[in-house]
Amino acid sequence: MIRSALFNRSAIGLALALGLAAGGMAAPAAAKDKPKEAAAPKLSPSKPFIPVYSQTKTALDAAPKRADVIAAKAAVTNAETAYRAARGNAARTQAKAGLDSALAALGTALQAEKGMIDQAFAASTTPDDKFIAGQLAVNLGGLASDKGMQRRGLQAMLESGRVTGADVGKYNFYIGGMAYDMRDFPGARAAFTNAIAAGYTENGVEALLADAYINDNQVAEGLRILQQATAKQGAAAPEDWLRRGVVTAYKARSADYAVSFSSQLVNNYPSTENWALAVSVVRDLGKFQQQEQIDLLRLMERTKSYSEARDYIEYVQSADPRRLPGEALKIINSGIASGKLDPKDPFVTDAKTMATARIPADKASLVGLERDARAANSTAATAMAAGDAYLSYDEDAKAAEMYQIALGKPGVDTARILTRLGIAQADTGRYAEAQATFAKVDGVRKPIAALWSAYAASKAKAAAAPAPAQ
Repeated sequence: MIRSALFNRSAIGLALALGLAAGGMAAPAAAKDKPKEAAAPKLSPSKPFIPVYSQTKTALDAAPKRADVIAAKAAVTNAETAYRAARGNAARTQAKAGLDSALAALGTALQAEKGMIDQAFAASTTPDDKFIAGQLAVNLGGLASDKGMQRRGLQAMLESGRVTGADVGKYNFYIGGMAYDMRDFPGARAAFTNAIAAGYTENGVEALLADAYINDNQVAEGLRILQQATAKQGAAAPEDWLRRGVVTAYKARSADYAVSFSSQLVNNYPSTENWALAVSVVRDLGKFQQQEQIDLLRLMERTKSYSEARDYIEYVQSADPRRLPGEALKIINSGIASGKLDPKDPFVTDAKTMATARIPADKASLVGLERDARAANSTAATAMAAGDAYLSYDEDAKAAEMYQIALGKPGVDTARILTRLGIAQADTGRYAEAQATFAKVDGVRKPIAALWSAYAASKAKAAAAPAPAQ
């Protein structure tokens, strides 16, 4: 068969090129905001604590009005803006150094106030004292852009026992968010777990818990929790959760999770980019042989999710211009039209010449193939060959008939026939039948069938959607 220098390139290049592998979940809201203070019960600080509190409160009220603090806060704001605008590793590293320096300068300007917070905690002897000291720490942490100080304050408020009801979950979520931003992933996991246990369900807390495991090299547990979280969300599962699952599972070489997240992704968000990612990940992890690979590449053709010349070339190689010339020529022409195949490339010209020459005789043989397949003494191989020929010329209804005949013969490759029967059913708009057929596929083809089933489901959903108002 014709070979190409592109054939051996890694199939996952596309997924990494999409910019998905380096990212994680969106930063939790706690990275930017502190929780709104809940309506606390009436507090009664101890007498020894009152003068310490009054002194600290007075200093904290005055600090934002001091010229040195105002200047330091402005420098932090400017440094944050520069960091967000920086592009490229070198520029971001330089901008991060500038931001760290500005934050350190702001912390230095508020050093005396930080000392007062330490004194307030040391003077706390009752739950109410501890709650109030925590409030002071949260306020100073917000002024100083100091997540560690805010986290300390919220933790003290929780430990005081004066936070009750739904606020327990909220406070734990914010503590987890701050720990996450500080890359204290064990601390983040503990807080997010406590938040969930307290009934907190907002802001994607379960997905953030999963990410705190993934970012701490506990990938298997992270993927398990993320899968649970996406399953609970169903069709409402956020796209970035699913993409995170796909890429994390690929990097961990976890085929089962990769297929599961890929199927959810393209079912809920069937964009060309998502199909390209899903097919590339499953193709790379599956290490499929030619007969399996062509059915996965057929899905890439149906979703128009080709990303590079290699996709077209592998498809042509799998179809083989000598065996399925009509399908091979269709893909060659499509690749040339897309600009991804060079019409002067020797591989392209040789394959096109070969396919073009064989098509007339191949088409003429269809009638005889069908006749032989329908004969009482036909074999599974004969019926399957007829189905493959009709499928390659997009005569899907005929192909489905031939595959049904093949299924009733002994010695049939059941998984292969079911896969292609499902493809023919999907191509003719029989989406529910296709999904039922794909569900019967097992073995090495199961991941391929899962993606095809997701395709059929997404097509059925689109077909059922109401037409836009005129």
